[in-house]
Amino acid sequence: MPTPQTNWFTYIVKCQDQSFYTGLTNDLEKRLQKHNLGQGSAYTRARLPVTLIYYETFATHRQAAQREVAIKKLKRLEKEKLVEGFDYRTRT
Repeated sequence: MPTPQTNWFTYIVKCQDQSFYTGLTNDLEKRLQKHNLGQGSAYTRARLPVTLIYYETFATHRQAAQREVAIKKLKRLEKEKLVEGFDYRTRT
């Protein structure tokens, strides 16, 4: 998981139905817990559980939000290419 000094994250989770959800947060662990408790977005609430498959870190909310929009514009195959080989457990 990321280090505590990181401020903002853009992330992708894979839902139980194999769809992707992209979001942003300033507390990634807490946000993932909320998703899996059914307290996250309406989209993920109907597709539990979710699994973190990708994230990027940013210094500001604006940067994270801009990246979230860019990722949401990608086609499914482009998102798959983005997350290919990504292992959040080895990121610092």
